[in-house]
Amino acid sequence: MHAVSAVHPVQLIRRHVQVKAPSTLVISGDDYVVPPQGRLIVLGAGKASAAMAQELEKVLEGHIRPEGFVVTKYGHALPLQHLELLEAGHPVPDEHSLEASRRFLETAAAAGENDLVILLLSGGASALLADVPEGSSLADVQQLFTLLLNSGAGIHEMNIVRKHLSKIKGGWLAQNIYPATLCTLVLSDVVGDDLSVIGSGPAVPDPSTFADAMAILEKYRLPEQLPLSLRRYLSDGVAGIVPDTPKAGDASFSRVHHYLAGTNHIALQAAADKAHSLGYHTQVLASDTTGDAHTVAATLAAAALTYEGPRPACLLAGGETTVQVTGNGKGGRNQQLALAAAIALAGHEGITLLSAGTDGTDGPTNAAGAIADNHTLERATALQLDAQDFLQRQDAWTFFSKAGGLLITGPTQTNVMDLMIVLLT
Repeated sequence: MHAVSAVHPVQLIRRHVQVKAPSTLVISGDDYVVPPQGRLIVLGAGKASAAMAQELEKVLEGHIRPEGFVVTKYGHALPLQHLELLEAGHPVPDEHSLEASRRFLETAAAAGENDLVILLLSGGASALLADVPEGSSLADVQQLFTLLLNSGAGIHEMNIVRKHLSKIKGGWLAQNIYPATLCTLVLSDVVGDDLSVIGSGPAVPDPSTFADAMAILEKYRLPEQLPLSLRRYLSDGVAGIVPDTPKAGDASFSRVHHYLAGTNHIALQAAADKAHSLGYHTQVLASDTTGDAHTVAATLAAAALTYEGPRPACLLAGGETTVQVTGNGKGGRNQQLALAAAIALAGHEGITLLSAGTDGTDGPTNAAGAIADNHTLERATALQLDAQDFLQRQDAWTFFSKAGGLLITGPTQTNVMDLMIVLLT
């Protein structure tokens, strides 16, 4: 939890936002003045947005009264004094996601040249801020999101597709807010901290095209599974009938500023520092871990089994893996990784592995992830559980709920991808 605390909004917002004078904010060292005829408007979207908004209200208390709107995932709401809050569907959008997008665009369109807009953006915003292309329906968009989530596509690929089916993502929000000044405070949930990918880049020039989106869908053999309405919309985009997302050089980005407040690297370093203080020899293996969860599990297991340094040791990695869903089980990428690692580490003493999402959720389950060691398979065998069968059916949650090892934290109010920690004794 030390790693998660290091990237919690309580720490990050106060570090990046201060009130310099009754009408002047300092955001990451830069001064922003809200003139008497202007307003401070706050928009927030993501799993951590409620916590970010709550802390920002505390920083502003007695100085500037903000107005605005925040959307977060169900179960992540927190009490706010001045800002309106809505919970919506994630990872698949729902009616509240559409309502949130409508409210965002209405607020953006009403912003004037003298207004300062602060956008609090964190992972999960792509689903929480969903809209429906002309001629399609919410059910069509939900089907697309589900197909992408089960395809094995990475977050960069998924968000390229999502941006090209939206009028809020891919820079469109910035175009609606202009000519107001827009400052975005970002908690990154993507490898490489690419601002055009985080939350599908609502205020960032989009380097991708409709053709890129179609190529990704074809890569994962999805076009024929898409609703006809979405296929037609994307085809019209490729043909130039539907305008592409705003690109670099567009005037709407001239008054946009981005500040990266929290990253997986910060969480990893905090975990390494804590492990060191506890007497562990620490080694950060990677902060850009991606790819199939089974492959990453094999890599981490191999690193543990071939480690020849001093002990006790703590090996750390951060990033976000993927799972191509073919089974009908219950779980998430971190639980699937931990189960694959448990099988690889069976019979080897002194190795414990944790894989978990920093947001406290892993897939459509109540767990953040799972913990595995050499006793995991022993307990499973005693209970007559076939670990390999659960792995193939992608039913890791059921496996760990019976054999033990689920990590259940509840919402952490932050989101900087996943942490993988291996302890060697």
